[in-house]
Amino acid sequence: MRIRVQILRLTSSAQDVSTDTAEAAATAQGRLVMMMMMMSSSTLEDAGDFFMSLLCAFGNWYNGSGFAEEHSRLSEGPNASQIQVELFARQWSVFLLPPTTRLLQVCPILGFLAACLVTPLILSRILMDTELRQQTRFLLLANALLSDLLFLSVYMLLTCLNVGGVVMSDYACAAVLLLLGALYMAGILSTKAMVLDTSLAVLAPLRYLALWPPSRTRGALAAIWLASVLFPAAAVGTFLWYYATAAAHCSLHICSLPLVLVLAVSHSWPLQVSTLLTVTGILVLLLLVLSGYLVLCWQTRQAGVWRGERSSRARGTFLIHYLHLFLSFCPMLVLAIELLLTSRQRRPDLRASLWVSLVVCNVLLVLPKALAPYLYGLRYRDLSTALVAVFTPAKRRTSSAVSPET
Repeated sequence: MRIRVQILRLTSSAQDVSTDTAEAAATAQGRLVMMMMMMSSSTLEDAGDFFMSLLCAFGNWYNGSGFAEEHSRLSEGPNASQIQVELFARQWSVFLLPPTTRLLQVCPILGFLAACLVTPLILSRILMDTELRQQTRFLLLANALLSDLLFLSVYMLLTCLNVGGVVMSDYACAAVLLLLGALYMAGILSTKAMVLDTSLAVLAPLRYLALWPPSRTRGALAAIWLASVLFPAAAVGTFLWYYATAAAHCSLHICSLPLVLVLAVSHSWPLQVSTLLTVTGILVLLLLVLSGYLVLCWQTRQAGVWRGERSSRARGTFLIHYLHLFLSFCPMLVLAIELLLTSRQRRPDLRASLWVSLVVCNVLLVLPKALAPYLYGLRYRDLSTALVAVFTPAKRRTSSAVSPET
């Protein structure tokens, strides 16, 4: 059963529905028809592209997930087409999540606002200070925070467009997804470069400047951005191929990352493989970062850094790194588990998959990038003084700076 046939049947059912709405509401088809009839004609004209693109994406999932074949076997007899429409509408009602899920759509906006309060101050402090601008660790930190802020900005804008019902073409959606993937990977690779920089400074302090001079940092930043663009290109290319060869080609799409993961990746084997490979690559990079920090922890313990007065600061620094890595590791691990479970399920649970995708994309992906400027900015003394000077009232700074001797 193709989606074009489903749309025609749903449209004809909406036109032929009787005035007895109580009887229509007794079935799932009646609920869908009532929802469409309650909308005014002007609202339907405004939300027509949004509704039809959502219905088209859902229809492709319905055909590819195996429900269409199962429902065609169940619907036999003189009212076969009517039963098929009712079964289709029943799955559609499962797909429509309750309004409480809109609270999850606020999380990207809150994450952007939280990062926007601190990240510009840290970036301006690093770029305007000549001494900080010459240090590799601060340049890498600035690159990581900049990529995180841009990721939150793009994802917040995409969330607002989805809430507003804005649809876009295949290539526009693919470009947005590629941009999100590149910005996310830039933050991960910058974190890996920070581990390498710290490892060289701790393990080879005498040869550190010869191995990694400040002049090579700019080349490393360019390589990070180039690799960040190439890394998600395969998954985005497979995404374009999927929509080009779908059973019903949707001219416009709701470019929502949770919907793409559920309605496209969940039943397309090439998309599952490409997405799983991308997620596995990110997990490998995060494990390499974790192993680097574990080696640094062991080396500093052997050198006696963890003894005496420096112990508390060293413990705090590693605790911040481990917390940020844990928050970055969680969404990729949950996404990998979801992909593996979905590939083994014959009949996927659509509502559970939507809940998991919304939590992963709107909460777990956003949380480490929103907390990163606070974790690192307040830990470095050169940056924390600038942040405290901005957020602390002037009278309190004056009273703390002037301590009269009696």
